[in-house]
Amino acid sequence: MGKNNIYGVILAGGIGTRMGNVEKPKQFMEIGGKPIIIHTIEKFIMYPELDKIIVLSPKAWIRYTQDIINKYINKKEDVVVIEGGATRNETVMNSIRYIEEHYGLDDDTIIVTHDSVRPFVTYRIIEENIRYAKESGACDTVIPASDTIVESTNHELITNIPDRSAMYQGQTPQTFHAKKLRDLYDSLTQDEKEILTDACKIMVLKGEHVHLVEGEVFNIKITYPYDIRVAQSLLNSESSD
Repeated sequence: MGKNNIYGVILAGGIGTRMGNVEKPKQFMEIGGKPIIIHTIEKFIMYPELDKIIVLSPKAWIRYTQDIINKYINKKEDVVVIEGGATRNETVMNSIRYIEEHYGLDDDTIIVTHDSVRPFVTYRIIEENIRYAKESGACDTVIPASDTIVESTNHELITNIPDRSAMYQGQTPQTFHAKKLRDLYDSLTQDEKEILTDACKIMVLKGEHVHLVEGEVFNIKITYPYDIRVAQSLLNSESSD
């Protein structure tokens, strides 16, 4: 890989409690004979502009993650596994710290952050993320909302039904100029950090432009047991194309 100052950042910090009583985090569950995270890494390995792919894992699962990368990934030297943080944004910040320590950080350094459990991301989505991040400083992958969105601030009664035509469902990747994201994150109060689960929201809160990248309906996040069956069907259709 050359020096493009572009890094893939695969977020595998979660334990996946919504998957039910499973022995291992959801990113290690298998579809098509391989762990989900391996399918995801393979999509990033195919993208030539990335200098390195940084996988962020719970501490207890770092060795396991390295072992399966060694087993399944041909260009394993392009992938590094490090410890994630206590929150999603802390995990992203860990990746930025790692880049700064090992490769240096400048105003042009770009990180393409992606959920480890979204294995159906496409080359086109990654390419457009990088292009719009270069142009705008940040971008978010989204699809138009297919259902009416209902808001309830007290979780009992409807308080608002926003215009669906202006609503989108967020996916990943989310792509940023790394230095700008870190500087904005460092400027947040502790209270703000605790309520901001999403890195794009940091940018929006601070008045930065975040460009939309069109995602795909099939770029699903595998969260529940049902999603495993959907993913298996998508994988079967991918291999038969």
